[in-house]
Amino acid sequence: MQSASKMKTPRNLFSGPWLVGIGLCALPFLTDDFTSYQIGLFLIYGIATQGVALCWGRLGFLPLGNALYFGMGAYLAGSSLKVASTDALWYWTLPLALIFPAMLAYLAARLVFARSTRSGPFFSLITLAMTMLGFLVVQQWSTVTGGFNGMSGIPEPLGLDRYSHIYWVIAFCAVCSTLLLSVLIRRPIGTLWSAVAQNEDRLQLFGYATDKIKANAYALSAFLAATAGALFAMHQGIVTPLSMGVVLATEFVIWAAVGGKASPVGALLGAVLVGYASSELRDAFSYWEVLVAIIFLGVVRFLPNGIHGLVLGNRWHVDTGAEPVGKMLAPRAAVGGDLSLEFKGVRSSQGGVRILNDLSFSLSGPGVRCIIGPNGAGKTSSFNVLTGRLPLRSGTIVLNGKNMSGLSAWQVARNGVGRKMQVPSVFPDLTVAENLDIAMWAGRLKGGDALGRAAMSWHTPLLDELMSLFPVLRQQFYERAGSLSQGHRQALEFSMTMLPEPQLVLLDEPCAGLSPKETHQMIDAIKQVIDRLGVGALVIEHDISAVEAIGGKVFVFDQGALLSEGTLDEIQNDTKVKSVYAGARK
Repeated sequence: MQSASKMKTPRNLFSGPWLVGIGLCALPFLTDDFTSYQIGLFLIYGIATQGVALCWGRLGFLPLGNALYFGMGAYLAGSSLKVASTDALWYWTLPLALIFPAMLAYLAARLVFARSTRSGPFFSLITLAMTMLGFLVVQQWSTVTGGFNGMSGIPEPLGLDRYSHIYWVIAFCAVCSTLLLSVLIRRPIGTLWSAVAQNEDRLQLFGYATDKIKANAYALSAFLAATAGALFAMHQGIVTPLSMGVVLATEFVIWAAVGGKASPVGALLGAVLVGYASSELRDAFSYWEVLVAIIFLGVVRFLPNGIHGLVLGNRWHVDTGAEPVGKMLAPRAAVGGDLSLEFKGVRSSQGGVRILNDLSFSLSGPGVRCIIGPNGAGKTSSFNVLTGRLPLRSGTIVLNGKNMSGLSAWQVARNGVGRKMQVPSVFPDLTVAENLDIAMWAGRLKGGDALGRAAMSWHTPLLDELMSLFPVLRQQFYERAGSLSQGHRQALEFSMTMLPEPQLVLLDEPCAGLSPKETHQMIDAIKQVIDRLGVGALVIEHDISAVEAIGGKVFVFDQGALLSEGTLDEIQNDTKVKSVYAGARK
């Protein structure tokens, strides 16, 4: 994408993970074995904290139950190590201690997030309840877990001494987890993670199944927690129910907040610094827990990005460096000629209020059509029903012969529907370039593309055309989308809507808030891009002069139903329209 502007930006060399690695390598030579042993324990907690920070700081949902997966990893790994002490083949079962918790986390997240995009608070409570249930199970299942006393006698793996050698295993895993997350943040998947947190609804309108994105991230979070749990079993030689307790789950959250929840380095440092300081204060200061609580409250209030953000600064955007000109994506075949859309007797209501009342209309083939009508006529609501934002109570919506009833927003988008919202909807803390990337990847990002660098430099002829139509986007390519003016955000969202090259484009008041000059520029862009792609468009517009400039067929809505349809001249001479609708000019 960077090739669109040829602008150069500094390349990030992942200094954070390497600095962590250098520090951890130097530590045993600067301190004694006991201090290294203590730091090893908090590094273990740090790996689990990184998983919490991933979900909370990057994707915007707070998991309160990662201690469940930490404890599962510890108990399962402890069991494998005990059996492997007599039969080395059992070492091969250790990966199951990491995989099983990750699978459980994925299933739990899919069940919760598939129901609603706004289920974050419920998810937090559900994960907390799962942890509490897990704690009760391991405490009562004494024949397997050792009950209250825990699973003891866990041997050191492969003869490694837990007071010296195990530290290096832990340090290696800490560097690997930090490097892994740092790399992923700078890949397309990392951009999508940030987009989920900032505007999940917008992301779904591009066809991204955000419930799966969040479930995969939560599974990775659980994998990290289980890895930390397995290391804990090796390091401590005993696993008790406290390893699966609410207190530990809460500490993960505190450490992530203090260190910096948006950074894997910050999360690791938060666990090490706060954890080690707490262990030192525990014997010297009776009210050490109160002090930790005060620090947590102070960080949340005054340092939302934690220590890492204070020292190095923090933004959602992660500079990936200037990419070379990459793969030029071929334009999608023009399919507007096969387009057909029919609303038949569509009714929608919410909270006992009927919004659409037997709405029926149809269109076929490419070209731009306009929808006009007074406020509350059901114009935006018709788009909402089509894109799964409002419930369809009765009637049918058929797109290209396929019934769209009951489909979610991302499923509708994958059937070739693109939508621009009434109020410009972008990803405010991502750059213009990253916003355009997300739109261009829609429907094109396959398999491992989300994990590689290649997609960061994809290009498409349509992007060049849009940059020519809206030169300001090229000029502000690396600015935060949230810093753009209203008119520039309108241009950005229109460009984002068109980049996936949808078959049917829904444009909700694309000229709202624009100056006359910007309005003419937007109208020219709509007509030019729609015509070049050979697709169909429905434009909601209140300005009759804009409707006149756009041309094409006009639908008039009133009270949730179709009042009239025809050319603008026919509409303006319709007595029914005159009685309910008066157009305004800028």
